[in-house]
Amino acid sequence: MTGLKAKAPRVSASAAKTAASEERPEKRLFYEYLRRKGLKRTAQRDLILETFLESEKHITSEELYRKVRERDPTVGFTTVYRTLKLLTECGIARSMQLGDRYTHYERGLDEQHHDHLICIECGGVTEFFSQQLENIQAEVVRRHGFQMVDHSLRIWGICRECQRKRASRR
Repeated sequence: MTGLKAKAPRVSASAAKTAASEERPEKRLFYEYLRRKGLKRTAQRDLILETFLESEKHITSEELYRKVRERDPTVGFTTVYRTLKLLTECGIARSMQLGDRYTHYERGLDEQHHDHLICIECGGVTEFFSQQLENIQAEVVRRHGFQMVDHSLRIWGICRECQRKRASRR
């Protein structure tokens, strides 16, 4: 028979979306990390990872828990907390203290290095990068013969908006 074309297998939209989302390097890294640690990949861990990766800003374990629970009310806080710990261990997440009583997390892999300005009034966080500061830090490290593994600069103060509010109250 000529002129007949073999039909390609149909792939559902959700299957195609799942396949595409599993191509993210963070997911491959996480699944490989779980395998090396002898831990299972679970639907709850997948959901926590996906929700974390969707967050656009610094997020606490409590905030992540609330977002995950909106999608699956059966997920417990301990599961979110332990999964965040795994994400941090494998480098997908970075944890930091921003001056409140919470540990905040941000993406660790796809984010370029940056530093933080933290407002002590509204709690706002502004990320910034300064090549000049990076050069100074590199020179200090070199001068002291120090091998740097990581670094973080956080500056606490009062943001422009909170300064304006203070001025208008006077």
